[in-house]
Amino acid sequence: MILSSVIGHCIEKSAITGDTMVHLFLSEPNWSSDGGDADSVKQRTSLLNELDSIVQLLIASQSRSEARLWLCKDLSRINSLSRRQKRELFVTLLRTSSQKRDLAAQLVQMIFDKQPNKAGSILAKKSHMLEDFFRGNTRRILLWFSNFAGSGDTDHKNGAKALSQFAFLNRDICWEELEWKGKHGQSPAMVATKPHYFLDLDVEQTVENFLENVPEFWSSHEFADTLKDGDILLMDTKFFVNMFVSLMYKQEMEEIWDLINDFLTEESFSSLCCHLLIVLDEKELCIFMDLLQKFLKPTDDTCQYMEVILFRYSGSDSIGELLVLNAVINRGRELLKILQEDEHVDEKIKIKNVVQQICNLSPDGFIPLIKECSKTKSINSIKLLGLQSWAFYCFLSEGYWPVEAWESLFNSNGVSFRQAGKHELLHVNGLEDNNESDSDERTLFKSKKKGKRRKKRRRNSGLLDLDFSYDRVDFESKASCWLLSSDGYSTSWNSVDLPEHLSKHCFSTWMKWAFSRSVR
Repeated sequence: MILSSVIGHCIEKSAITGDTMVHLFLSEPNWSSDGGDADSVKQRTSLLNELDSIVQLLIASQSRSEARLWLCKDLSRINSLSRRQKRELFVTLLRTSSQKRDLAAQLVQMIFDKQPNKAGSILAKKSHMLEDFFRGNTRRILLWFSNFAGSGDTDHKNGAKALSQFAFLNRDICWEELEWKGKHGQSPAMVATKPHYFLDLDVEQTVENFLENVPEFWSSHEFADTLKDGDILLMDTKFFVNMFVSLMYKQEMEEIWDLINDFLTEESFSSLCCHLLIVLDEKELCIFMDLLQKFLKPTDDTCQYMEVILFRYSGSDSIGELLVLNAVINRGRELLKILQEDEHVDEKIKIKNVVQQICNLSPDGFIPLIKECSKTKSINSIKLLGLQSWAFYCFLSEGYWPVEAWESLFNSNGVSFRQAGKHELLHVNGLEDNNESDSDERTLFKSKKKGKRRKKRRRNSGLLDLDFSYDRVDFESKASCWLLSSDGYSTSWNSVDLPEHLSKHCFSTWMKWAFSRSVR
């Protein structure tokens, strides 16, 4: 039953590719011709707009946040900004955005994660602000001030080190504030010779005493020095993030803005986009793209899709259009994966139907589409090209294509190819003859006689034969590989990745045509 189903599907697909030629439009059009039949042009445009509407509804219904995340990640691939431009872009956003505090909090978190010592150095300059951080909080007090050295250790750590150093240097004003757990207190001379006696200190009560009666400690260099490595930031990151954001905007602390400027200059644009843009809503994302657009220059490299698109993006183009455009150009595989989910059965059926119609259209209606894009170079024209390429991706990804069908597709569309490798299945252990040698078991290419012997064994293996044949279909579709002229024979492509490669190659080719000349 499984085998017959697979074979039937293969025959159906072969019939489709055999009877109906799939035109990938990889031959440059005759720019001086008038174009195709008006009805054909209208039909193609209508179907592409219908596909656009379905994808927009798909994204708007449940996948809009995911599509926005795709856009943020793909924006991060832009690599033409200088270090100064990158810094200026994000500083402007931090200064003007309505969500600037959320953006700043995310940026400060990045600095804490990657450069805690630099953040700690700034915190040390505001060490007195930590009085409120510790006041009345037993957990924080014990975590930071209880790290006294034992008899086998040499140094106190963190707040314990600060307490001991400050207490010795200022014993005339604060030694009485030290609370001891024993029946009597320890003298400075005794603790100086035996530092482990600090283990008998009632840390919580001592720190509370210092909070009430020794304000000099909280602004002392002994306490500040223990903050410089930034370890304290891990105790309550949210508290310190809020503290730094407040210092940025309420107190305009110059040192923090200097740190931010340095960090934005050094950190990659890709990393900044991936971490920061996710906190922006769609309105703020549009503002970011407007700011980014000011730093972009016209480019002839049409492989840099986002730069080409953003250079032409304007306020009249909705964010929804951009989400669809980016999805079909850069995220075709992910978009198709969403359609496989149970809740999108209706959309999948609709898209499959429209895609079949688009791919079976007469080629006459495509040339005017290219010409229109050359004339206007608008976002909408580019989107139509993107939808056409994604339609090819969907069509080529549907079901199983035999080797002959792929090679027929290459030949009919002028894509030269060489076979990179075509391997038969390795033997299944359970189907081996006992008298076959180990070297035979490892041999990929068998003689015809041995091939016949394997077929005979499969006929006698009952149910195993069905599973084996089914696996063979899947294996062969993945094992047949080609080197293609579409990328200069540089990569070996199998039938799993071919749909994505060919559809992107189509789009890239069309974009080169459309942006390499102006058509009257």
